[in-house]
Amino acid sequence: MQFPESWLREFCNPSLTTEQLAETLTMAGLEVEELKPVAPPFTQIVVGEIREAVQHPNADRLRVCQVDVGQGTLLNIVCGAPNARVGIKVPCALVGAELPPGEDGKPFLIKLGQLRGVESQGMLCSARELKLSEDQGGLLELAADAPVGQNIREHLKLDDTLFTLKLTPNLAHCLSVYGVAREVAALTGAPLKAPSIAVTPVGNQDKLAVKISAPDLCGRFSGRIVRNLNTQATTPAWMVDRLARCGQRSVTALVDISNYVMFELGRPSHIFDLDKIHGGLDVRWGKSGETLKLLNGNTVTLDEKVGVIADDVQVESLAGIMGGDATAVSDDTKHVYVEAAFWWPKAIAGRSRRYNFSTDAGHRFERGVDPGQTVEHIERITQLIIEICGTAETVCGPVDDAQVNLPKALPVTLRVARAAKVIGMPLTQAQCLDALKRLGLQVAEGDGTLTVTPPSYRFDLQIEEDLIEEVVRMVGYKHLPETPPLAPITARIRSEAERSPFAVRRALASLGYQETINFSFVEERWEHELAGNPNPIKLLNPIASQMSVMRSSLLGSLLQVLKFNLDRKAPRVNVFELGRVFLRDAQSQNTDTTVAGFNQPMRVAGLAYGPRAMLHWGLSDKVVDFFDIKGDVEALLAPLQAVFAPATHPAMHPGRCASVSVAGRQIGFVGELHPQWRQGYDLAQAPLLFELELDAVLQRPVPVFKPVSKLQPVERDIAVIVPESVTHAALMTAIHSANTQGLLKDATLFDVYRPQQANAGMQLGEKSLAVRLQLSAGTTTLTDDDIEAAVQAVLVNLQSQLQARLRA
Repeated sequence: MQFPESWLREFCNPSLTTEQLAETLTMAGLEVEELKPVAPPFTQIVVGEIREAVQHPNADRLRVCQVDVGQGTLLNIVCGAPNARVGIKVPCALVGAELPPGEDGKPFLIKLGQLRGVESQGMLCSARELKLSEDQGGLLELAADAPVGQNIREHLKLDDTLFTLKLTPNLAHCLSVYGVAREVAALTGAPLKAPSIAVTPVGNQDKLAVKISAPDLCGRFSGRIVRNLNTQATTPAWMVDRLARCGQRSVTALVDISNYVMFELGRPSHIFDLDKIHGGLDVRWGKSGETLKLLNGNTVTLDEKVGVIADDVQVESLAGIMGGDATAVSDDTKHVYVEAAFWWPKAIAGRSRRYNFSTDAGHRFERGVDPGQTVEHIERITQLIIEICGTAETVCGPVDDAQVNLPKALPVTLRVARAAKVIGMPLTQAQCLDALKRLGLQVAEGDGTLTVTPPSYRFDLQIEEDLIEEVVRMVGYKHLPETPPLAPITARIRSEAERSPFAVRRALASLGYQETINFSFVEERWEHELAGNPNPIKLLNPIASQMSVMRSSLLGSLLQVLKFNLDRKAPRVNVFELGRVFLRDAQSQNTDTTVAGFNQPMRVAGLAYGPRAMLHWGLSDKVVDFFDIKGDVEALLAPLQAVFAPATHPAMHPGRCASVSVAGRQIGFVGELHPQWRQGYDLAQAPLLFELELDAVLQRPVPVFKPVSKLQPVERDIAVIVPESVTHAALMTAIHSANTQGLLKDATLFDVYRPQQANAGMQLGEKSLAVRLQLSAGTTTLTDDDIEAAVQAVLVNLQSQLQARLRA
């Protein structure tokens, strides 16, 4: 909400500067989002009156004006504005004046100059040149009674500041200048000046028949007839100016009066053309199929969930939101019906958004408007109507006030001890009583309690916590003690045998992967298909239908990232995520970091798609395959030795998937995406994926010192024939378990041979594996007998465990 500071100070004028006033409001919960001067700085601009205006002798579009600025002599000023004419008063910049900066950011200085051979002793200004508006219609015409020679800043009250408040929904009572002033008075103790609302004399007994058919829509409906108005009257400059400074443009006098009272007192109202109303008014819910042309030109279709004001023939207004075009006031209007009502907030909330627009009236009514002041506000509107649009024949009817369903003010009790505990500082009952009374609340004292009966304009005071908030606002948030935490803070020292998650992120980034961060809420279909989880953990209140369950695997999130990037023509995608998954676990108990019945371990997962490396003339454009991502997993786990074994996983290809184990413990899976899901995601090629338990990936053996052997190791190559089913892991296990007396230091598979057809040495279904053995005693030189004994021990172990035989 925007308003000028000067208007606020008319109701309450504390001895605070603008900045102090803004700080006071912000610290009381009424956040001042912006402070903006009404006009930028400029100097030596005064009120001038054009006494003479003649055609420029050398230019068709220029006029030479004689301008009186109160200095005794007339100034000769050349002006090109189309509305420069004798008798009007306009802003006049004297020689030496400084106008607001232009587009280049530099001030514009007025000098004595020549325009087409005629001397110009100043400049007549438009509102655009003074940065008061974007109006390009010519000179800014001032009121006829403007004192000649008066400083324009003083005359137009430009040394003012616009306050923009960012109000929360519970502060509906502050959606008016008077409402904010009421808060300022409570906060500062400055006197509050209530608006003067005189009762208008009644000249006849004319009333418009009004029926409230929907008490759950409208609780109170007040109105009066005003006859014989001059609706073509001009809105006073002071009202136009105030509306402009509230962000509202002037329309017509009657509309401006209605808007002015809304900003002043927070009461949206509506003025009908009485002659356009057929019969009486009925306040009811809409009917399916009804239509209404609104004041903004839109025609909307109504139903039973939208409130309306209808006459005997048609719908005339959208209740609490916007009036209809059929009964809008115009220049021909003579008689009007002024309406002010109380609409139940729940009956207005969300209705305007159904029709893709919002109004100031709807914004206020859906938050709550005071139901106890409709008659007073009718009187205020009537007062302004007569003052601005009244004629000698103007006559007012009585206020017709129908009350059918007003909210009941239920007492709310505040326990002083509870308030002190919630606020976190000692409070006395006297302090709480003073805070509540400063807000104008009726308070009844008890033994350690205060009972408040909320006034009609305080919709938000419903429970004890609401009163506690009011107390702390009045006491002042800045007075809250800065209490340090009582719990001891002990830094957790990471074990030397464990690296940090950040180190894992760096390791994966060095392998060419980019980190992604995804929601833990996923689509239920992913859990069924990719995680094989028939009973995922469902959310009670999901933020979206496709994010209804907690994930038990990171793979679905990575595939979504892949699809997003492929849809945007990314040729190569290497991504990883380090995040938490959520599993059902009956063994989990409630602790500071766990929840009973649920296990929430951390995992790390990666996905590779497309070429192994970026396009480069010196590199192959080979597409990433299973062995590439298997190598990445080995590099991530190193120096831990990972063991890969054929396995199955719901998300992975049944023949291209392996489990990953470390020290006999399975920690995850690596493999190619299942063809079914590849087809479902419409992928041109299969991505490779891995998912590992993070706690296992973090483990690192502490380095142990070993002296470097001074003797050269011995290498021996052996080739053995084994069945096709023998895996590399089984081969290495058999070799390293051989009794070599500690001489075997390493073994490397360097060749695999499979015959195309059976021969004397090998049969189909067999393969030849060539292994290089590295032998060393460390401190002594090996003899041929030592070497031969170690090789034979390996061969014996291979034969006994794998049915291997030495290849001839």
